[in-house]
Amino acid sequence: MDRDATFSQSFRDFLHNEGVKPVRLPPQSPNLNAHQERFFGSLKYECVHELILYGETATRKAVGACVAHYPTERNHQGLDNELIVPMDRPPDMKVEIETTERLGGLLRSYRRAA
Repeated sequence: MDRDATFSQSFRDFLHNEGVKPVRLPPQSPNLNAHQERFFGSLKYECVHELILYGETATRKAVGACVAHYPTERNHQGLDNELIVPMDRPPDMKVEIETTERLGGLLRSYRRAA
């Protein structure tokens, strides 16, 4: 989190009580915050704004599905449309393509079957 007054001591204490270790960014480090803002923007645009979530459990499940999808199944333009976590081995081009769906098909990825 940045050093905005929004993230008060009581807010940081709340995070700590929930088991989250709050980490404050160093002063004058705009690039660190930009990466965080981009991730949360993608999370909101691709996932949260497309669903009607009732309660904390539904929100946690939706965010968990998005967090699992983001680094391993989603191509990233900043990485020349590559995955953040690369595949273990190159795909076999002779096998059929399979689909992985998350959140009822809202998040989809396609790859060759193993």
